[in-house]
Amino acid sequence: MEQDNRRKRRKLLPMAPKQEIPAEESAAEPLSREKKRPRGRLRRRWLINTLAVTLVVVSIAVSAFSLAMYSYYSSTILATLESKAQTAAGMFRNYTETTYLSTARQFINQFEEKTTIEVQILNAGSRVLMSSMMDISGASTHSPDVAAAISDKRVRTFVGADPDTGDNVVSASAPVVYNNTVVGVVRMVTSLKLVQEQMLRIVAVTSALGLAILLVMGLIASYFIKSVLDPVIRVTETAKRIAAGSYGVQMEKQSDDEMGELVDSINDMSMKIDQAERTQSEFISSVSHELRTPLTAINGWAETLYSGEVRDAADVKKGMGIIVSEAQRLTRMVEELLEFSRMETGRFNLSVEPIDILAELEDAVYTYREFFRRKGLELDYTECAEELPIISGDPERLRQVFCNLLDNADKHGGSGGRIEVTVGRDGGNVAIRIRDYGPGVPEEELPFIKYKFYKGSSKVRGSGIGLAVCDEIVNSHNGTLDIENAPGGGCAVTIRLPLGPESV
Repeated sequence: MEQDNRRKRRKLLPMAPKQEIPAEESAAEPLSREKKRPRGRLRRRWLINTLAVTLVVVSIAVSAFSLAMYSYYSSTILATLESKAQTAAGMFRNYTETTYLSTARQFINQFEEKTTIEVQILNAGSRVLMSSMMDISGASTHSPDVAAAISDKRVRTFVGADPDTGDNVVSASAPVVYNNTVVGVVRMVTSLKLVQEQMLRIVAVTSALGLAILLVMGLIASYFIKSVLDPVIRVTETAKRIAAGSYGVQMEKQSDDEMGELVDSINDMSMKIDQAERTQSEFISSVSHELRTPLTAINGWAETLYSGEVRDAADVKKGMGIIVSEAQRLTRMVEELLEFSRMETGRFNLSVEPIDILAELEDAVYTYREFFRRKGLELDYTECAEELPIISGDPERLRQVFCNLLDNADKHGGSGGRIEVTVGRDGGNVAIRIRDYGPGVPEEELPFIKYKFYKGSSKVRGSGIGLAVCDEIVNSHNGTLDIENAPGGGCAVTIRLPLGPESV
């Protein structure tokens, strides 16, 4: 009685034939060579930029090294001349003013570096008394270091063009002080020509080294650019082929790095696009056939009845019944396609309310039980042993799922002569299981059975989107829809929906 009351409170749904039938997998086409288009601009730009940066870095390094060496040589020469001049001036302080010249001549004659360093002995008036390089006795010098040494009574240096000769020199002048009076100056002078020649050699060597570094960097950059761009070029060519319609092409994976991951993604995308194209083409062909069959029946009987050829009331009633039945079938197919279209475009909504899930399931079972009996198919329904709480859901959508799954069990497993429906609590869920005793689903097709447009090896007529719609409805209720081959043969579909009003 309780079940009858539940059925009376529910509107019975019409049968809605729905099925999932997969299409054949597409084989990957080998990647053939295409005529290469002119390219290399990125390669040239990358190489030029790399060499330009390297050239700037090498130029800065060579310039900095050359300046550092020039500064080192200049400071070293200045320090050497200053030290020698200071030492010589200190020696002359130990002699009297009358022995200054004889001591100076002796020092010049014994000076070992007179070939590279000129020693000048000057009096307090900046006049040259003697020199180690040439006879310039009596000549006056106007070098700033001499005047500064006489006035400051300390060693002074000078780097630049000599005011008297115009040569680039480095000089150091040390005063000779006797009784706190400057009686002369010892000046050490050397030409910067040697330093400049040494610097030219250093610059030439460092420049050659910089060019060698630039060449090596060019070779390394060319190899690196080639190793990066060649896979990118192959990926680009494959992407162009896919965009041009060559779906299913595959690239060879040559590495396990980021580029290898990109190749895997492109290959996977190509295969999925190829499969989608094939399944969509088969879907269009299948739907066209499915729509044409009821339309043919409707059109044939309508023309027959319109022509007046059928006069017998029983035949007229039979023809009208076929027209109504085929029209209902056509309507269900169109509604299924519209339902799927709403899901694809995000316009799929649920009308959630508290529902008695047992009552909704029993309505679907009651609808199909008599229909199955007339076909010689037994429908066994095992009632739940315990009272299930009210859950939140869309009753129309859930009845649609139950009817669709019962219809699929009939079409694909009806040859087994028996269909079982059980319901019970599974942890925090209510589990509804629909099992047939037919041939089941090939194991290799099970992972794809819920994909849209997938029809596999089944020859049963249908659009291939019924299970996809059911899966979307169950997922929208935070539930799961699992399909597996049952032990002993047949296919089992299990729906799990969360218990409690907060389940959706």
